[in-house]
Amino acid sequence: MRLRLALQLIPALLLGGAAYGVDVRSATHLGSFAWHHDAEWFGGWSGLELSDDGQSMTVLSDRARIATARIPRVDGRIAAVEDLRHWPVRSSGNSDLQGRAGDSEGLAIAPDGTIYISFEAVPRVARYAAMGGPAEVLPRAAAFRDQPINGSLEALAMDGQGRLYTMSETARSPDGRIPVHRWDGRSWTTPFTLPERGGFAPVAADFGPDGRLYVLERAATLIAFRSRLRRWEVTEDGVGGEETLFATPHGRHDNLEGLSVWRDAEGALRATMVSDDNFFGLQRTELVEYALPD
Repeated sequence: MRLRLALQLIPALLLGGAAYGVDVRSATHLGSFAWHHDAEWFGGWSGLELSDDGQSMTVLSDRARIATARIPRVDGRIAAVEDLRHWPVRSSGNSDLQGRAGDSEGLAIAPDGTIYISFEAVPRVARYAAMGGPAEVLPRAAAFRDQPINGSLEALAMDGQGRLYTMSETARSPDGRIPVHRWDGRSWTTPFTLPERGGFAPVAADFGPDGRLYVLERAATLIAFRSRLRRWEVTEDGVGGEETLFATPHGRHDNLEGLSVWRDAEGALRATMVSDDNFFGLQRTELVEYALPD
């Protein structure tokens, strides 16, 4: 029954995109790597950044923990996760974040190594000069004040000009679109919105080496999770060229929440994602990779 339902969803998802005039491109699933570790703090991975060559990663847990690791590959595919190191995500007073204040979700890393993290339950974006160091909280946008407690600033990305973009999982504009908030180093603005389609909500974002904005989305049901990846061209006038790269049936992957887009040794675009297991034994932590069309 579950397999039949999943198969029935595939044409419905594709036709749904076509009905909205969205270009549906074909991404290819390259593989999924089950990542295990026995430490009590391990899990809840919600943010992800890969190095330019895909050989190392930084991951962020939604329980105020950040970690780095190497990713050995065989024929381009993930073979292991090694040299795992971790640090607490700390407050501006250099103390460990606790409770709702430590609900860290989105991750972006500047070329100089500066780390930016978005928080959900207490909506804000913070800057970190080093792993495990104190936070410098950016001024809060007025739009952050009325965010849902469990549906706030999930996604965070940095463009080629060093500007930050964040969006809420569930807060919407009056016309039902997804507001995208941008920090230019001085102030927050909301330069554009994205269309919400098919019950998916944004959980991660990244600017790829092609300069396009990629948004990973999730739909949760009683059966399992579904995932979707869309992208846009971003200009000073807004966004355009919306493309749906993949939309999965229920249960294809676990709860994908972190996203990093990069180019492999052959120059092909890849999307790497990590799942949030919610520290729940029936879920799993996995690294999932797709080859993307240029």
